[in-house]
Amino acid sequence: MDKIFQLFANSQKQFINILRISIFIVMAWIGGLKAFPYEADGIVAFVSNSPAMSFFYNNSSKTVVNEEGKTVAEYTQYKNPEGKTVLKNIEWHKSNGTYVFSYGLGIVIFGIGILVLLGIWFPKMGFFGGVLTFGMSLVTLSFLMTTPETFVPNLGGDFPTPHFGFPYLSAAGRLVIKDIIMLAGGLIIASESAQRVLKTKDE
Repeated sequence: MDKIFQLFANSQKQFINILRISIFIVMAWIGGLKAFPYEADGIVAFVSNSPAMSFFYNNSSKTVVNEEGKTVAEYTQYKNPEGKTVLKNIEWHKSNGTYVFSYGLGIVIFGIGILVLLGIWFPKMGFFGGVLTFGMSLVTLSFLMTTPETFVPNLGGDFPTPHFGFPYLSAAGRLVIKDIIMLAGGLIIASESAQRVLKTKDE
């Protein structure tokens, strides 16, 4: 058993590089998908409800009365289910600035992924990539507090004690909470990169 412990102990550097590669894959994949309408549509609820990001959209503060006579955020009436395209919804998203913002966000996310990956060879780049990964994850996790869709809504029904609200995460909430792993990963690679930078200066 000691040999296994020793193997893992001696492999920490390689494991941190695997973490870098893993973060790069996530960033590159998700960043790349931001160029496609379905992914851009999917982040509207998060951005519209975020005090730090809602200004990127043109219709964030607009409300409408839905079919049930309730006043709701306008974006809720223009959701495109994944795998389905509705022309009127596409036109609304164009006027909202949904796609332009998504393209820009995708470039930023992809760029952070590149910095993280380059950290394997260039520790200063890796440091900034790690810090930016931490910052991006912090913003994403804030959506748990600002986006109603991250928790299961109370839709009623026959069950005597329906599960809704905190702590019952919806699909969107479960997607967001996983960023806490990215947050920790960003700190680890930033710390390791900083150690390598300082070691170079001491030599």
